[in-house]
Amino acid sequence: MRAYVLGFQEADRTRIRDVGGKGASLGELARLEGIRVPAGFCVSTGAFERVMEGAPSLGELLDRLSRLRAEDRDAIRERSAEIRTIIEGTAIPADVQDAITRSLVELGEQAAYAVRSSATAEDLPGASFAGQQDTYLNVIGTPAILEHIRRCWASLFTERAVSYRIQHGFDHRKVHMAVVVQKLVVPQAAGILFTADPVTSNRKVSSIEAGFGLGEALVSGLASADRYKVRNGHVIEKTVATKKLATWAVEGGGTEERAIAPERQSRPALTDEQIVRLERLGRRIEGHFGHPQDIEWCLVDEAFSIVQSRPITTLYPIPDAGDQGNHVFLSVGHQQMMTDPMKPLGLSLFQLTAAGRMLAAGGRLFVDATKQLASPASRDAFLDLAGRSDPLIKDALVTLIERGDFIEPLPVDPAAARPGQGKQGSASAHFDAQVEDDPAIVTGLIERSQAALEELKRGIQARTGTALFDFLLEDIQQLKKSLFDPRSMGAIMAGMNASWWLNEKMMAWLGEKNVADTLSQSVSNNITSEMGLALLDVADAIRPYPDVVAYLQNVKHDGFLDELVALDGGQQARDAIRAYLHRYGMRCAGEIDITRARWSEKPTTLVPLILSNIKNFEPHAGERRFEQGRQEASQQARALLDRLRQLPDGEQKASEARRMIDRLRSFIGYREYPKYAIVNRYFVYKQALLREAERLVQASVIRDVEDIDYLTFDELREVVRTHRIDDQVLSQRRAEHELNKKLTPPRVITSDGEIVAGAYKRADLPAGAIVGLAVSSGVVEGRARVLLDMADADLEPGDILVTTFTDPSWTPLFVSIKGLVTEVGGLMTHGAVIAREYGLPAVVGVDNATRLIRDGQRIRVHGTDGYVELLT
Repeated sequence: MRAYVLGFQEADRTRIRDVGGKGASLGELARLEGIRVPAGFCVSTGAFERVMEGAPSLGELLDRLSRLRAEDRDAIRERSAEIRTIIEGTAIPADVQDAITRSLVELGEQAAYAVRSSATAEDLPGASFAGQQDTYLNVIGTPAILEHIRRCWASLFTERAVSYRIQHGFDHRKVHMAVVVQKLVVPQAAGILFTADPVTSNRKVSSIEAGFGLGEALVSGLASADRYKVRNGHVIEKTVATKKLATWAVEGGGTEERAIAPERQSRPALTDEQIVRLERLGRRIEGHFGHPQDIEWCLVDEAFSIVQSRPITTLYPIPDAGDQGNHVFLSVGHQQMMTDPMKPLGLSLFQLTAAGRMLAAGGRLFVDATKQLASPASRDAFLDLAGRSDPLIKDALVTLIERGDFIEPLPVDPAAARPGQGKQGSASAHFDAQVEDDPAIVTGLIERSQAALEELKRGIQARTGTALFDFLLEDIQQLKKSLFDPRSMGAIMAGMNASWWLNEKMMAWLGEKNVADTLSQSVSNNITSEMGLALLDVADAIRPYPDVVAYLQNVKHDGFLDELVALDGGQQARDAIRAYLHRYGMRCAGEIDITRARWSEKPTTLVPLILSNIKNFEPHAGERRFEQGRQEASQQARALLDRLRQLPDGEQKASEARRMIDRLRSFIGYREYPKYAIVNRYFVYKQALLREAERLVQASVIRDVEDIDYLTFDELREVVRTHRIDDQVLSQRRAEHELNKKLTPPRVITSDGEIVAGAYKRADLPAGAIVGLAVSSGVVEGRARVLLDMADADLEPGDILVTTFTDPSWTPLFVSIKGLVTEVGGLMTHGAVIAREYGLPAVVGVDNATRLIRDGQRIRVHGTDGYVELLT
């Protein structure tokens, strides 16, 4: 027999399907010694199911509701209103009514109660559903309570609750409603306690909002609240609001907002002693649930009662450094232009490839920078390098250091403080010194990398089972050696240092900003910029054949290449696309994650770009574009050298500049090659791992080859060895990945969970301008195209691309735009390098650019000075 009513002592986390999230939480709290929870009971989901079964017409309405999308707002409003009307009009079965009435008699039938919705998909770590269903206060008498229980059931289908479920992928039929009926307490003060600071995410700081009365005015936003912050038993911040309104219970039932007497409006709702006591209660509750909590509390007769506790779902997870010390973590994704979450196989493989230790959190990778920041010998060089990469990271780190309350300085090592540890650091100078001014060095490095790749392809063919994993680990070590070989690092640093030298010296000597931008156009050996121009050549091969162009406009599947040969010009088109894929097919968006589909696996990704090139460009546009950039760089070089010769010591200055210009053009293109080498090898690894996955599918160990994406490298090796896998682990990892997609990774986060945000210190901007980092010179106006996915690209010549980040896979779009704005990036990240080579004005590191700039809005990008103006 179904239990229609459960007392709080019968409810806990194991009964969430019966009592919903709120009921399960209250059941847990009621068991904790020293935690006061007002008496009450839960009307179970079994009672809700009985009511739903009694209204057969609901089935068809739910079917229609399930077919709607979040943007179908009018239809959602109509369907949900119909469902609510039916539920509120359905009689509660007699046996359910009897069970509720018996519980009310035990607690006091004429007492005042709070009647609260408690859905089975509510107060979960991944989705709180806070405020989605209804709560009713000061409900008195059995008939009124039964009526409000029915209203709570119906509130499962409010427009906002239905929309939230659609957006978060919850099935309407699988979310059921329980109802909490709890004795109402009449408090002097009430409010909310967050056991982690909701603004900074600091897990060691509790944040309290407090007001007089029931607290409903605070939750609904009708009244201002006092705000207190507490750390380790000390009130560290206190803001006392002018509290003009409070919610109070009305005799006979219901609530009303009343004005607070003027002499009380500015009094604190809580004393310092009460604030600290409340914080301690919050820590006990957090300790029980094992996760930071959002707690609703009431102060009654100097004692705190807890009426709700739910997990805070918006906090970014903290990387685990393995000890209890203070740590500062920096986002790897902001350096790699990949802030999307990675799947476990991708994370673990990138960790194996990295030079140092990387920690995973929220599907992203972080490095621990604590030692570099604590050491006086390394701090300045590290901050300078961080600032060149991302000024917002540098500013956040400087803020943290200057606070002086988190990073403990290491003692100065006299041996480390040697001359030459200057602004760019000894490592940079050391690597730069490994190469001569010889362009053949880059050619040799590329040839050696290509030979190693061919050797890998030959060696991996015969490897299967655990022998494959051993082989991969050996090859990863070879990959790391080549990536961090002094000559390879030297070639990279030679180009970067030449760029920095030219910008600094030409500004000092000639007053010219960012001269390296133009000087970097159309350099040799830039594999990524070549990739964008090569797709223009593919368009040239297809443009003469209208049947092929028409066919490509309707391509929907990735097997289209084999169908092309039946068309006039189809053989030529297929050969051109295949040749492109042979050289660049291992690339894709988010390419550092091995689990992402490569262009060779999903060639339809390239079709819209090819068609756009056919439409927007004349034949041989790639050659002309490269030659135009080369001439502009050459003209800029001549002009600079002529001006330098007019200065005191001009010949010496011109000679130094000429050497640095040659060095820049010889080496800056190689900056993009190591990543190309990594993804080349990754694709070979992936093909071998997929062959193992197919064997696992054939042996019925996994259902689909993509299941391996949710295992780490070591876990996959063990599955291959044992042919055993825990399906629950795969399900959990999939759910975690979906949750990680909703998180915004921080640039800087501490081991306390505090997200330290940086800011641009600029006072020289026009009103309303959006500030960022200048990475490619020039000023350009145009239509903003705000894109979050390259697949959605529909660009016209002259558009300005606005996006979160760009990795090399976005390069083919760069030939169609005339300016770039990104939320993530630095001077030497992909988007900046390619923008300079193509001569596109660009501003990167623009916080919230995709939200502040509307798609289609006219904007002006100041690539020389680092800001964006909104013109319409």
